[in-house]
Amino acid sequence: MSEQIPDEVGFYLAGFVDGEGSFNVSIKKVKDRSLGWRVTACFNVSQREQQVLELLQQTLECGTIRRRWDGVHYFEVNSYVDLMERVIPFFHRYSLRSPSKNETFEIFAQICEMMCAGEHLSPDGVRKIIDLRNLMNNETSKRHRDDEEILNSLNEWESSETIR
Repeated sequence: MSEQIPDEVGFYLAGFVDGEGSFNVSIKKVKDRSLGWRVTACFNVSQREQQVLELLQQTLECGTIRRRWDGVHYFEVNSYVDLMERVIPFFHRYSLRSPSKNETFEIFAQICEMMCAGEHLSPDGVRKIIDLRNLMNNETSKRHRDDEEILNSLNEWESSETIR
């Protein structure tokens, strides 16, 4: 995929994402998982104008574009396969220039690799993901669940599994 991208498009999109993009890892409480938590990874970009988001979608050959109630459009990629096979290789080829955004991306890529290996399905894997996620540039993070709540829940789950 990335071999066919003209460099001027690749570097333009990388610069755009450097300013407007986001790499997120969230942990949500769910009832349909044995651990009670679902780890998800998402790459997204929000913008009032849709054209650059369409170029990003066409270039990466994945993701969806939606329009929020306030008129802002957002492009997102949630699929682990697309993140691993398209998004991460793209940003390895077209590096982000901002040191903090690049560091966040590298940690995000490491977490995605862990998830593809199934590590997010074990208490120890979730703990490692929490530790890595806390190294990401999170000053604007809107976490619904406190890390302590997740960790306590994992400890309780492990205790109940030991008893069984």
